[in-house]
Amino acid sequence: MKSNQRRSFLAKSGLFAGAALGWTTAGNQAGAAPSAAEPRSRRLPREVCLATVSLDGLQATDVKSMQQQVIRIMEKIVPQQPDVICLPETFDVANVRGSKPPLSERAADGIGEVAQPYADFAKKHSCYVVCPIHSMQDGRYYNSALFIDRNGELLGRYHKMHTTTDEMDQGIAPGPIDPPVFDTDFGRVGAQICFDIEWHDGWTKLAEAGAEIVFWPSAFAGGSMVNAKAWQHRYCVVSSTLKDTSKICGITGEEVAKTSRWNQWACAVVNLEKAFLHTWPYVQRFAAIQAKYGADIRITNYGEEEWSILESRSPDLRIADVLREFELKTIQEHLANADALQCSCR
Repeated sequence: MKSNQRRSFLAKSGLFAGAALGWTTAGNQAGAAPSAAEPRSRRLPREVCLATVSLDGLQATDVKSMQQQVIRIMEKIVPQQPDVICLPETFDVANVRGSKPPLSERAADGIGEVAQPYADFAKKHSCYVVCPIHSMQDGRYYNSALFIDRNGELLGRYHKMHTTTDEMDQGIAPGPIDPPVFDTDFGRVGAQICFDIEWHDGWTKLAEAGAEIVFWPSAFAGGSMVNAKAWQHRYCVVSSTLKDTSKICGITGEEVAKTSRWNQWACAVVNLEKAFLHTWPYVQRFAAIQAKYGADIRITNYGEEEWSILESRSPDLRIADVLREFELKTIQEHLANADALQCSCR
């Protein structure tokens, strides 16, 4: 689907207006080698192909060599027609054994020399790239995630909120306490970086701002913490790491694609047209929904957690319309309603 068609669908769905929709994924199984993604021409309006990279075991003698190796990995993903590729934290220098340019030379206020090859890649292959490098803004240095759009232009950047003591000793400043979100032609996205996973504030603020995908470039893999951030905030989390496993987690925290010793990259086509519900009491209306919409809607119930996911499988069916028609509340709305009533009764 073309970018303007995606944006038209999003506008009609009300998603850029802050509708509380969550989403999970469909794609290659966790642990499997990367599988063929559905071509863009056959995807649903809000299906998006996410790709991630792990640099586990990859080293270089200089920055130029590392750049070339990373581009080669990205080129391998191109046949999957990715909508976005996420790279690891400070990948350009982290695994370089030889000398590295000083921070003052490689950190730019904008795309800059370091990120330009990845901006060129984004434009050539019409995909977004999350490019985590050091940057400079207002005279300060940051550990940043640059969001580069399909035209190779800078969409925006996130500065790591919770820098390590080592980083601060090197002159790298912590970023603002309110992480930005960015509207793409497939949905709203944001980022956290590495050490940020040890705090809750940035992740919560991204959820409140309507993020549907949060990218987590990191030096380490994070393990189950990545899964937990996904289900706690009901958005997808895409990790990309310098070592061990990079993965894509859906809103229920399940891994739907990940790297391994056999594959240095992974991708999954995921559907954003979903809603996350507390099963009770809305399960009482599921039979009527299924009877009316049949195969156009998929309902997945998680018994022990009492979560339910409603997913549109039709280009003409918007989940927001189904929620209104059957008077269903997303889990965010359900909990907010309960909280308000609790406060009134205290």
